[in-house]
Amino acid sequence: QVQLVESGGGLVQPGGSLRLSCAASGTIFSINVMAWYRQAPGKGRELVASITSSGTTTYADSVKGRFTISRDNAKNTVYLQMNSLKPEDTAVYYCKYSGYYAYWGQGTQVTVSS
Repeated sequence: QVQLVESGGGLVQPGGSLRLSCAASGTIFSINVMAWYRQAPGKGRELVASITSSGTTTYADSVKGRFTISRDNAKNTVYLQMNSLKPEDTAVYYCKYSGYYAYWGQGTQVTVSS
């Protein structure tokens, strides 16, 4: 069993920045993928960014150049640095860990508004 604890969400103005953190605890496999998904009201859940245990990253086109995903393997923690935030980034952001099995965090709200 793996538990994911997310933090860093909140309210920010357009153009601002936030950093989300997700710490995994439990039985962590050395080879895994951690990712951030988001779900806006009335929309489906979409993959925002992912990072493998070896450091390979992927990004949704909508966040390329603005968001950066990183991880600290020693701490089993993944981060999402979000810059130049736009109102359309408003969503609940979910952390996902994929190892032997997949686990989801409970989500953290990010609201971008003036």
